[in-house]
Parts: sequence; structure tokens; C-alpha cells
Amino acid sequence: MVGVFLPLEHLIDPYTSPSAIIIGTGTRFGSSSAQMKSFVDSLGQLWMENALEGKIGSVFAGSATQHGGNETTLWSLISALFHLGLIVVGVPSSCKEMMGVGELSGGSPYGATYISGGDGSRKVSDNEKAIARFQGKHVAEAAKKQKLGASLL
Repeated sequence: MVGVFLPLEHLIDPYTSPSAIIIGTGTRFGSSSAQMKSFVDSLGQLWMENALEGKIGSVFAGSATQHGGNETTLWSLISALFHLGLIVVGVPSSCKEMMGVGELSGGSPYGATYISGGDGSRKVSDNEKAIARFQGKHVAEAAKKQKLGASLL
């Protein structure tokens, strides 16, 4: 999974501000990494200014094991997105890769997830990549619809 990291000022500049924000983190005992917590904590000024209100937001996470806390990590991030005023988009059940039970795979209605193995040796599976791609496309479509709807007001 690849991310683009923007300086915080780009999140509020009307010329560079994205229509959607997807954030992700490694899972640490069922919660976000310290680095992600620090990033979220740094958004207080944007919260005070309602700068992200109405934007599309989504999350993804990864853990070492199948039951390593991915969903609780996603929810901790989702909670922050709600506080910031974002419209949260997950992965709907129309993503067929979420419905399979034939292999060990991450994936959740709350966001894409992956399982790395305790030593980091497990690569992100094709199924997990497909879920992440689906989520990215779904977020982009939601942002496009939201922007179109806002232009009609």
C-alpha cells in the first residue's frame, strides 16, 4: 500500500486540499502506532477550524497476526475522523474479495487490512491488495459524488 504524505497546511489550502483522505497504520496491541497517534494529535488546529469537515475519510491497517487488532485499530482512527468532521467510507460487501473464506486474508467493512506475520515475512496477498484497490476506488467515487453534489448547492 502506497501513501502520499502531505504537509498539514495542504489539508486546508483550497488549491491543494484533497477531496478525500485515507490514513493507515500498523497495529500496536489493537491500537494505532505511536507515530499515527502523534499525527492525529497534531490535527487539533484543523479540528478547531473545522477545516476537514465534509471531506471523505477512510482508513486501513496492518498487523502481525490474524487476530492482531486490526478492526479495533481501524475504529480508533474512524473515531478521530468523525471528530474531525469527515464523512467516513469503508469497504462495502459488494467487494467480492471480502466474502472469501478460502485463504488467510485481511479485510474488513471498516477498511482494508493486511497480515504481515510475526516476523514481517508474509507479503500482502493478492486478495488484500484487491480489497485495498476496491477501497481506494470506492473512496474516490464517493469524493467525486460529494464534490458534484456540493457544486449543485
